Amino acid sequence: MSENTTEEPGAPVDERPRAVTVAAVLCGVQGAVAAAFGGVMLLLAVAGDPGDRTQALTGAVTVLVLAALPLAAGHGLWRLRRWSRAPGVVVQLFALPIAFTLVGSGGLWPVAGAGLAVSAVAALGCLVNPTATRALGAGPRPTGPTA
Repeated sequence: MSENTTEEPGAPVDERPRAVTVAAVLCGVQGAVAAAFGGVMLLLAVAGDPGDRTQALTGAVTVLVLAALPLAAGHGLWRLRRWSRAPGVVVQLFALPIAFTLVGSGGLWPVAGAGLAVSAVAALGCLVNPTATRALGAGPRPTGPTA
């Protein structure tokens, strides 16, 4: 369980750094929870008696579609794809105000909001970690004349 300590910015990465692994798992879990929530919303919209079925279906489909972003980011991070860092960061930045809203709600929503906030801050910390940045190819690039 060693961190990748390669000093060269453009050096290939032999194994996935722990920070990238944690960020990938957190994004995947966030996406899975969002997809499950969207599925429950869809089930309630179809089988239940919502006040406005169209609005309930639209909300459920929206949540299901939005669940794809953290799932894709988690998959890309797991495979060390350079493109996956930006969606991962964006997902976490969107998760923070959602978590803040949930914390201010009643019932069990504050617990869900606290969990979302902790996971978002942890994932952001992992994604800006220098080891993760180097592993995903987002670090400083060599400057100078190109051959």
